[in-house]
Amino acid sequence: MLKLNELPPKMQAVAALTVVLGLSIAGYFLYYKSIDDANKAEQQQLNAKLAENQNLRQYEPKLQEMNRQIAMLQEQLEIQRRIVPDAKEADQFVRLVQDTAAQSGVSVRRYTARPVATKEFFTEAPFEVELDGSYYGMLTFFEHVARLERIINVGTLKVASVKKASEAGANKHYQYGPAETVAATCVATTFFSHDAAPNSTPAPGQKPGVPAPATTAKVRQ
Repeated sequence: MLKLNELPPKMQAVAALTVVLGLSIAGYFLYYKSIDDANKAEQQQLNAKLAENQNLRQYEPKLQEMNRQIAMLQEQLEIQRRIVPDAKEADQFVRLVQDTAAQSGVSVRRYTARPVATKEFFTEAPFEVELDGSYYGMLTFFEHVARLERIINVGTLKVASVKKASEAGANKHYQYGPAETVAATCVATTFFSHDAAPNSTPAPGQKPGVPAPATTAKVRQ
């Protein structure tokens, strides 16, 4: 077998070129092609991102308007939660009625919680309220309740003079002030919303299907 240096110069040149070409092809497939494939994949990803950005640019002028709408909807949601809270919030209800009565010159003597009534999207929470004051103070109180931001429905109203307070449903006779001429009881119903179906599991010690007993809170004597 002839050695490379024994071949004619032209054959040596052809052999050397063949070796260089073979090494170049091997290097291309082993190194350069992998880099080229990676570059092409990255370019495709870049092109996809550029196309996505270009598509999103049409919404850029509307972004401020969308943010204003979101802020307005959030404000409306907060107002809705004040009108119909997400939870019963009995303490806030009592404070609200108490403050409204004090502003009207009316004394609240008692709150008696009645069983709640659960509807599809909200729950009614009624309270029997016993109060007394002057006739005009009582009118002012109910007018203010009707204008409250939180929804409170008033029904089953009984009114009598303080001398016959039992006819209005008063539990006992109190030491009324000179300006307190009218005693009354009513059922004030507040509401709270819920999304899911109500939990039908009875409270501890409560039989299924039997509403929880009413509770009474005395304010002052």
